[in-house]
Amino acid sequence: MSRRNTRHRAFDPDPDAPRQCCDAPGCGKDAGYRAPRSRTTLNEYFWFCLEHIREYNARWDYYKGMSSAQIEAHLRADISWDRPSWKMGHVGAKGFSEEDVLDPLDILNASRADRARRHRKAREPQTPEPLREPLVTMGLRWPVSLDEVKTRYKMLAKRNHPDRNNGDRHAEERLKVINVAYSAIRAHFASNVDSNLEKSA
Repeated sequence: MSRRNTRHRAFDPDPDAPRQCCDAPGCGKDAGYRAPRSRTTLNEYFWFCLEHIREYNARWDYYKGMSSAQIEAHLRADISWDRPSWKMGHVGAKGFSEEDVLDPLDILNASRADRARRHRKAREPQTPEPLREPLVTMGLRWPVSLDEVKTRYKMLAKRNHPDRNNGDRHAEERLKVINVAYSAIRAHFASNVDSNLEKSA
């Protein structure tokens, strides 16, 4: 059984053509081919037979009647899809706004939130390098006061003291690490106090 080819072949009449005669004067053939009436009415059509559509297309000149300056201006407008353009570094009179951009996937808002998060992080005080590990050990975040450090140390020392953990060796080791961290943080605060005193002297 042979399969019927339903593809539209070149030069076949338009299947949506109105049932009328060719628009060429004196032609009585069926019209099956459309052609724009003019460059300003590209969506309004003449309907021709095959012979007269070929003649019409051979004579068609989109720029007929336009001056050289008009043709050049038209070509420039086509390059930018008939939309206004500005010199490099300028974005029109009112400026660019992300609100004017269609963003169905919310990509711009996501990037805006990411920029805000990076900005907040940049404004946060940076933890001094010598205190990073000691603060992590004690479960604290910078900035922190010496009083907060002391309160935290008392709580951790009580929790990890060997007497409270039946002589557990692991608790004893944890307490040693906490003591080292606490000493490092206190030393940092003490050195800052000393430097401030020197500046004020």
